[in-house]
Amino acid sequence: MLRVQDKLQQLLLPAVEGLGYELVGIEYVAQGKHSVLRIYIDSDEGITVDDCSRVSHQVNGVLEVEDPIPGQFTLEISSPGLDRPLFTAEHFARFVGSTVKLRLYHPVEGRRKVKGIIDRVEDEIVYIKDMDEEQLYSLEMDNIEKANLVPEF
Repeated sequence: MLRVQDKLQQLLLPAVEGLGYELVGIEYVAQGKHSVLRIYIDSDEGITVDDCSRVSHQVNGVLEVEDPIPGQFTLEISSPGLDRPLFTAEHFARFVGSTVKLRLYHPVEGRRKVKGIIDRVEDEIVYIKDMDEEQLYSLEMDNIEKANLVPEF
């Protein structure tokens, strides 16, 4: 069964890419009247407020016609930022060697939160090296609830 984010991704990908942007990912947080649909976009030139406005206008049109989310919600269009969210195995592969923070749906070796360096990606398995414990975690993409790069200055 497809998750809400996956359905929205399929629905909105053509609209975002049609404007010339990469659809990095979608977060949907259902909280009644305070629900939020957050869409991350990117481009080689970076993202400006005008870019977010263009995408917001286009996405609003699609959402009004298709009505995939019942009830009220706030639509946010954003660049991925320095603490870029990672949604797919391809995203993890692109940032091998970078530090990442993850929250898991189900604990792995007693932990739901993991911070470490992306060692490698094989199929739908992400390998994270925890530098504090010097341990290598193998994490299935389906078990990763949220992942963000850790900015390094």
